[in-house]
Amino acid sequence: MKKKSNITENIFHGVFFGFGLLSVAFVIGITVYLVISGVPAIAKIGIVDFLFGQVWNPSNNQFGILPFILTSVYGTIGAVILGLPLGILTAVYLSKFARKKSGRLIRSAVELLAGIPGVVYGLVGMIILVPAIQAIFALSSGATLLAAILVLTVMILPYIVNVSTTALDAVPKEYEHGSLALGATETETYFKVSIHAARSGIATAVIQGIGRALGEAMAIIMVAGNVANMPSLFGSVRFLTTAIVSEMSYASYGSLHREALFSIGLVLFLFIIAVNVILNLIARREEK
Repeated sequence: MKKKSNITENIFHGVFFGFGLLSVAFVIGITVYLVISGVPAIAKIGIVDFLFGQVWNPSNNQFGILPFILTSVYGTIGAVILGLPLGILTAVYLSKFARKKSGRLIRSAVELLAGIPGVVYGLVGMIILVPAIQAIFALSSGATLLAAILVLTVMILPYIVNVSTTALDAVPKEYEHGSLALGATETETYFKVSIHAARSGIATAVIQGIGRALGEAMAIIMVAGNVANMPSLFGSVRFLTTAIVSEMSYASYGSLHREALFSIGLVLFLFIIAVNVILNLIARREEK
């Protein structure tokens, strides 16, 4: 009986190990494909002209993506600055203050936000948010970086809330009881002890939020104006993702234009990897 049990365990371990290797193979395959597809255009254009050029005009063979890089950075940072405090406060309420009924209702709403397709966010933003920004700030068009930041904030919010709530729920109750016993109030305990103890989980939430913000295309293309300008809060802009989506359909196969779009994908991929590595290193250092 023990022999059969060991054989079954070994089979399951082998299957799980195989799936783990398959996941690694997918990542390696995507990386190799992007490098093979993206490096030739960078070599032809020149890495300095490609990364730091401020003009994107394929008809004149000008492929500078600095406006796209800066727009993606500013848009992501803006969304995190707005979404992180709101997400953490919501998570603290759900984990520490909410009653069963209200907590269940809010959790359901947050989960629903996570499941809404990006194009729906973009549609709502285009119909409601863009005209509102145009009217409030007296602009010629409300399709701006500000609109993109607000839409991204709503889109990353469920990821921050869900992961942060799970991290706060996992904080040992002894930490909080000890703080309360020393005379701290509940609010002081939750914000100075619980959040500090859950910081690695909150860092993971930030990583997920940044990944969602950097990778979004459909919602952004509908509210940001999709114009290759240097970033301005009240100006129409184009992100790295929207540059690929908006031009890939008509870029000629084998042309430098098409190769440059693959190079943008490579830059975006490396950028996301770099952000994940940096934030994970910070989280691990905090844990130690």
